[in-house]
Amino acid sequence: QVQLVESGGGLVQAGGSLRLSCVASGRTLSTYAMGWFRQVPGKEREFVAATRWIGDNIYSAQYIDSVKGRFTIFRNNAKNTLYLQMDKMNPEDTAAYYCAAAREIATMMTAGYWGQGTQVTVSS
Repeated sequence: QVQLVESGGGLVQAGGSLRLSCVASGRTLSTYAMGWFRQVPGKEREFVAATRWIGDNIYSAQYIDSVKGRFTIFRNNAKNTLYLQMDKMNPEDTAAYYCAAAREIATMMTAGYWGQGTQVTVSS
């Protein structure tokens, strides 16, 4: 059984940075797509960024428009860990952030593994 554990959330001022980590256990996820979602109370969970294996040791990345140029998703397969580097943060980034893993990005929401989430709060 795959387990995902997020960490790195917290309180940061607008313009600041945080790095989220997601450690996976139970199996090696080097060929899995992995991603980050976020959710604000009362709203649906929102895709933020994902990375997927496309062959050899090459991974692609995709982001929602609102975080492009500010957030970077990357992974360390030796540590079975996914990261999200968040820079130039703004209050609209405030949410609970969740790590997910699945065979494909498209199946993360319905058939993926999920962590418990880590809260990120950006003050203005």
